[in-house]
Amino acid sequence: MNWRWFVSRSYRHAAELRKQVWYILNSQRDVLAEKARSEVSGALRDFDAALKGGLRAAELKPAMATLEKSATQWLQPYPNAGTRENIKEFMVSGVLILSIFSFFLQPMKIPSGSAQPTLYGNVITNLDTAIPGRLQRFVDWFRGIDYHEWIAGDDGVLMNEPVATTFGFVKSQRLSVGTDTYTFFWPPDNLPSHLTVHPGQSFHKGDTVLKLKVSSGDRLFVDRLSYNFMRPRRGDIIVFHTVDIERKLRVANSRVVADTHYIKRLVGLSDETVRIGDDRHVRINGRRLDTSDPGFEKVYSFTGPPRDSVCSGHVNNKVMAEYSGRGYAPLFLDGNSEFVVRHNYYLPLGDNTMNSLDGRFWGDIPREQVVGRALFVFWPFTSRFGPVFR
Repeated sequence: MNWRWFVSRSYRHAAELRKQVWYILNSQRDVLAEKARSEVSGALRDFDAALKGGLRAAELKPAMATLEKSATQWLQPYPNAGTRENIKEFMVSGVLILSIFSFFLQPMKIPSGSAQPTLYGNVITNLDTAIPGRLQRFVDWFRGIDYHEWIAGDDGVLMNEPVATTFGFVKSQRLSVGTDTYTFFWPPDNLPSHLTVHPGQSFHKGDTVLKLKVSSGDRLFVDRLSYNFMRPRRGDIIVFHTVDIERKLRVANSRVVADTHYIKRLVGLSDETVRIGDDRHVRINGRRLDTSDPGFEKVYSFTGPPRDSVCSGHVNNKVMAEYSGRGYAPLFLDGNSEFVVRHNYYLPLGDNTMNSLDGRFWGDIPREQVVGRALFVFWPFTSRFGPVFR
């Protein structure tokens, strides 16, 4: 590339004209007569020689006019050339984006609160107070917070439709009361279960059907490339597919989103023996993990009893039942329970140890189901925006 391209607009226009003529010539080479190919090729060589000769900006216009005249005379015109060029650019951009998402980066929305307080899923709050004004809602939108208020415009019974997908990616869910409807775009998972109202409930015109504050789950990019060249390390936040997990959770009558990805922290590696002590620390082959282990600096920085969405280490079934009255860690009943990770398998656990369905419930996952590692939170603009550190 000539240095004049950076400092001269005329030179950039000349270079663009040269590129377009060269592109069309090569696209039509099989259908053009020999004389046409020869004339346009010769015009391109003369134009290249003129550019290398150091023409000033004013002298470029005659050279450009000569090349354009030759191209117009010998090349076949395309119908709707502008539309054709826009479609070409759109398709090239689409292929590039798909290639990036297929081989390098994959966008992902955190589906639940199992990674809190490291990464956040959707949080839905039923509001008893007034919806903020426009300015505050605008500011809150950048923080991933949306407000929804629906006053019934008709008498009727609340009905909800299943989540629909438009154009292959725009998701929506519609609620209705009589002839009045309210549509959620990109609805939170299992929206009806979060509402204080329920399908089948009756409303009159003017009643408040819902008033919600929805805090969006973190959106992040997943690094799909690195694990092609190196193995996952303990402490990495990994993303994996839920093929076998879906079957195990259905057997246990647990709620599961089909054909999706989960995000957890990698704790147990291939062929290791894992225990979760009553002190809320994992032991790998008898060695206790602590804040000095990479990736666990915050996980084991807890104080006080274990709590939901607060760094509380890792709890076994015994400790969970003691503090919450429930337990879903059947593979780690107490501090003496041992789990041996199978060869070429991994054991992932959630950071929100008091509210996470993870390897304590369904065990290890095969290495080939790992998609990549969490890389960068790109939405919303909160303190978690940026690279995903340990």
